[in-house]
Amino acid sequence: MITSLTLVKNEERFVWYSLSSVIPYVDRVIVWDSGSTDNTRKILREVKKKYGKKVDLKFLDNFKIEDFTAVYQKMLERVGTEWFMILDGDEIWWDQTISEFCGFIKKKGDNFESIVVPTINLVGDIFHFQEEAAGKYNLAGKTGHYNLRGVNREIPGLYADNPHGYFGWKDESGQLIQDRNPKKIKYLNCHYLHATFLRRSSSFEKDKLVSKRKKKKKYEIGLRFPRDYYYPEVFFRAKPEIVESPWEKMERKFYLRAFFETPLRKIKRRILPDRVGY
Repeated sequence: MITSLTLVKNEERFVWYSLSSVIPYVDRVIVWDSGSTDNTRKILREVKKKYGKKVDLKFLDNFKIEDFTAVYQKMLERVGTEWFMILDGDEIWWDQTISEFCGFIKKKGDNFESIVVPTINLVGDIFHFQEEAAGKYNLAGKTGHYNLRGVNREIPGLYADNPHGYFGWKDESGQLIQDRNPKKIKYLNCHYLHATFLRRSSSFEKDKLVSKRKKKKKYEIGLRFPRDYYYPEVFFRAKPEIVESPWEKMERKFYLRAFFETPLRKIKRRILPDRVGY
C-alpha cells in the first residue's frame, strides 16, 4: 500500500492537477497546507470534497519555516502504509507513469528501499522545458533531472532531518537513504512534469511569500515541446471553476529578459562542476 505526502503553501495554479494525477492510484493522501494566502486552501477543500476520507487534509495556521522538518516528521508518523511517495504541489504525473510507479511498489517493493524517477522541468511556461544539461542531481548512478520520490517505510529508524532547502530522509545511523545500499535504490523511467520554475500562486508577489521560491524564478527560454506533445491527462479533465487553466504563455517582458539571460545560463551550467543532490 502507498501513501502520498504533500506539504504546500501558495500552490493554487498546479496543486489541483498534482493531487488529481496521483490520488486515484495511491491508497491514502496526506496533504497539509502551511499557511496559504491565495486560493490553495479553497482548492484543497475541493479535493477533499471529491475524494473524501482518502484525503488527510490539515491546515497549519501558525506554521513557520523553522517547523518544516518537524511537520514532515509528523506526516511520516501518520503514514500507515509500507511505502510513501513525496508529491509536491507542482508535480503532475501521467496516468501511465504513476500507474507504473505504484504497480512496481505493489509487486516488487519488498526488494527495495527507495525509488528515483526522472523529471521534466518546465521553464518559462508550460510549453517549454529545461535542457538536460541543466540537470545536476546525482541519484541512482545517474546525473540529470532526477528526484527521489518513493520511500520504503520499513527502513530502520527512518526520520526527517535538516532544514528546508537541505531536507532529507535518514536512517537510524543518520545516513541519508539515497546513500544506503545502491542495490536497494530502484531507478524507474516514470517521469512527471515539474512546474517548480513557473509561477505557482496567483501572482509572483504571493510566490515570494514562500521560502526560497523567489530564487526559483528563472528567466530562461527552454526547449519547446512539439505541437503534438502528450501532456498529462489531468490537464484535460473536468475541474472546479476556481482552478486556473495551465495554458498560460510567458509574458513579453519575461521573454525579453530571458532572451538575454538564457545564453549566459547555458554557458554557466557547462563550466561549473556537477553538484550532488537528491
